[in-house]
Amino acid sequence: MKILVTGCNGQLGNEMRLALDGRQAETFFCDIDTLDLTKPFELEQFVEKNQITHIVNCAAYTSVDKAEDDRLSAANVNINAVHNIAMSALRHNIRVIHISTDYVFEGNACVPYEENMPAVPRTVYGKTKFAGEQTLISECPNSIILRTAWLYSSFGNNFVKTMLKYGRERNEISIVYDQIGSPTYAADLAAVIICILFEREWKPGIYHFTNSGVCSWFDFAKTILNIAGIDCRVNPILSSEYKYRTPRPSYSVLNTKKIRREFNVEIPYWLDSLQRCMKLLNLDK
Repeated sequence: MKILVTGCNGQLGNEMRLALDGRQAETFFCDIDTLDLTKPFELEQFVEKNQITHIVNCAAYTSVDKAEDDRLSAANVNINAVHNIAMSALRHNIRVIHISTDYVFEGNACVPYEENMPAVPRTVYGKTKFAGEQTLISECPNSIILRTAWLYSSFGNNFVKTMLKYGRERNEISIVYDQIGSPTYAADLAAVIICILFEREWKPGIYHFTNSGVCSWFDFAKTILNIAGIDCRVNPILSSEYKYRTPRPSYSVLNTKKIRREFNVEIPYWLDSLQRCMKLLNLDK
């Protein structure tokens, strides 16, 4: 196996570096500075030269608010780059795992979203990610798409690190309590990707993965600060009290039954995974 991981400087990309270390595979890691996926010739040269057999596409334009003003850049990364990956995969018989998002759904359900539920994205980010999914499915149907949500890690910028920063700087913070989801440790997602890569049988399709259990952003924030031993008051507020540039889903819970069944994986509870991440940050007080 010769595995290319794109978006290697992001949260999941960095976790993939750790997860692949010591595995029986030759690995290649790239980001925009070393391989521009929006340039098909550049990508084609790379996969041909290195005889890539698998691509894990962690690269994405993920800024929900900025995408509203920068639609071309969002589409270029979330759609055009995926098209280029699909074309190279077809030419060289490469197996692709592509990371997507809960933002493809409208976000107002009351039961966990299953893979076959209608996608009704409300933001430019969500619309371009869904278009990327459709591109990959139509052009390279042998691919695997993994949708996830509320991703965090000891790497990069994320909600966990933001709460720790605010908690140290302020006496109190206000966090929405009417948005529900499943915090997902990127290391757990990387572990499942490894499981899929080294599974004897390749099982194309769309799968959902998050950590198990649900909470609100308010619950998540309070738990982060409690584990870290930071004395900062957390006030619950409604989404209507917070001035978002773009709408956020009120319900982001994804049904993970399919991935558990197909790959026989056990999914850790979100609180247990958060505690593991906090230990790496030396904040498990």
